[in-house]
Amino acid sequence: MRLALSVLPALAACASAPVTPEQAAEICEYRARDAQAPTTDVIVGAGSDTGLFGAVSIGLSSDFIAGRDPIEVYEQCVFERTGAAPVRPPVLR
Repeated sequence: MRLALSVLPALAACASAPVTPEQAAEICEYRARDAQAPTTDVIVGAGSDTGLFGAVSIGLSSDFIAGRDPIEVYEQCVFERTGAAPVRPPVLR
């Protein structure tokens, strides 16, 4: 128990470590892209033992479901991480 309690401050410091405005922009662009539309992944392959295989996954972010504006999601995300407005507009593809 003593070890677990001594690790908590280190974990808290790590979780609240500041990020640069550029790092925040990159992180938040992913979140804003997820707010634009559902994400999909398709996997197709073949194995010598199992033959052909495939998988499809569809992801829906809570921001997309709520209908939030991706630019708004980006700006709020950057502000939450840095305490300042974004230093550049998002690159949303």
